[in-house]
Amino acid sequence: MKKYLKNSILITFIFLLIINQNIASENYPQIKIVTTSGSFTIELDRNRAPLTVENFLRYIEDDFFENTVFHRVIQGFVIQGGGFTPDLESKETYPNIINESGNGLSNRRMTIAMARETDPHTASSQFYINLVDNFTLDPMATRWGYAVFGEVIEGFNVIDSIAGSATQLKNGMQDVPVSPVIVLETSRIN
Repeated sequence: MKKYLKNSILITFIFLLIINQNIASENYPQIKIVTTSGSFTIELDRNRAPLTVENFLRYIEDDFFENTVFHRVIQGFVIQGGGFTPDLESKETYPNIINESGNGLSNRRMTIAMARETDPHTASSQFYINLVDNFTLDPMATRWGYAVFGEVIEGFNVIDSIAGSATQLKNGMQDVPVSPVIVLETSRIN
């Protein structure tokens, strides 16, 4: 009887562990991004930013980010990508999404958030990675912020390497890397 009880408990524990891992991979999907500067992995937070994560995953599934560049690099602030080809031609995007900046996630170093225009609900494909704690980008009682939806969990050195890129004014855009940092591949890894 004791052996049966031990086996039952062990099987139940393994079953719960597998279910928990499946739930975690759905709620916190991980994405590997391979660039000409190396690769890094981000973990998304579907619990806190469900619309933003679904939007980002749609672009991942459609290989939208492949052959786009990090077009804005500001040392001590952010690196931004997800909208332009290496020739700085704008890519056509899906409709804008609702701003989820009030989700409790903060613009801390190595978090990923949605770039947008002045209007709070204008995010589409462009994202940025915080190089430092940028709490001024968080929402306040009197204004919208920028929606954080995940964080870099591997490849910090790659992010820092991109952040160290020399930049220039190109096609009317400031802070464009002199040597393009191109996204070669994106894939979901769990």
